[in-house]
Amino acid sequence: MLPHSHLDEIARKLVILPAVAPAAVVATAFAGPAGFDFAHGSAFATEGRGSDARAFFDLASISKSFLAITVARLAQRGRLSFETPLRDLLPEASGFATGSASVLSLLAHRAGLEAHRNLFSPLLSGLPFDRAAAIREALQSRRPECEGPAPASGYPPVYSDLGFALLGLGIERLEQLPLDQVVEREVCGPLRLEVGSARALRARRIDFPTRCMPTETVPFRGGEVRGVVHDENAWALSGHALSGHAGLFGTALSVARFGAALLDACYGRSAWLEAKAFAPLLAERPGGTLRAGFDGKSADQSSAGSLAGQRSFGHLGFTGTSFWCDPDAGRVLVLLTNRVCPTRNNPRIRAARPAVNDALYAFHR
Repeated sequence: MLPHSHLDEIARKLVILPAVAPAAVVATAFAGPAGFDFAHGSAFATEGRGSDARAFFDLASISKSFLAITVARLAQRGRLSFETPLRDLLPEASGFATGSASVLSLLAHRAGLEAHRNLFSPLLSGLPFDRAAAIREALQSRRPECEGPAPASGYPPVYSDLGFALLGLGIERLEQLPLDQVVEREVCGPLRLEVGSARALRARRIDFPTRCMPTETVPFRGGEVRGVVHDENAWALSGHALSGHAGLFGTALSVARFGAALLDACYGRSAWLEAKAFAPLLAERPGGTLRAGFDGKSADQSSAGSLAGQRSFGHLGFTGTSFWCDPDAGRVLVLLTNRVCPTRNNPRIRAARPAVNDALYAFHR
């Protein structure tokens, strides 16, 4: 587990020089007979302020994968099943059509919900945020063509933050704990990951604010967002804690370790996560590449790059993050950037992701 100058060059040439982001850390894992080996590299437009491979990044929607694995762990212990309807977890969902959506349909973006709503919008006008009203709005966000009780197979997929936010709230009610504590107990703690909510990392790392890379400059939030979740709905719903769709921060090596643990589960050699508990999340479904808490590799122009195998799975994050796991090659590819700094109006990450992943794939120990 050592930094490698070639990986530094990947980060510098493919992220920093083309102005994709001011900070980038890459990491990769290799499966071998004795387990996984890890390597990482980093590059920064401005050195200092904790700018090294141990930097924390806002993982954004990679948080969804951590929620999905938390659910799988709970299902493994019989705390819930993938068929459990949302209303059994979240009492507020009773009386709403969304309450009939199963845990698995929410994880697979097949609950019939809209992609997004600005639940945080009162804050733009200086008004107080009503959390209960925001939850009701999310529950009411069924798409017009998705009326009535959800079918067992779910509706056609539409990627939705709202379903994950609602499921995260349901897990909190089930476990009677804040979601970040449940994810820590089920995933980050057992795997010894430097991944957690802002409040959890602040509590155990005095240097978290300086090691955390900034994201966007947002006037209504007071300027530079740093060490606080970038996603506005997650910020409004959970503050420094964790929502089901966003709110985790982590290092590239820890995300790589998470990916390696998922591959071990795929291979049936994990005492932490049984293959049968993980399999429903990775099942291919009609209508696209979305799995449950993960995405698969698309046939053309996949962000996973051209070298990753067709069974690869992973997730992207809006802030400029991604990870991919290739079970056939035994490889994990991680790219963490803050491409939204200082503004989200920067699409260069689209070309950078596959280029970085191909370069990581070509890297050998």
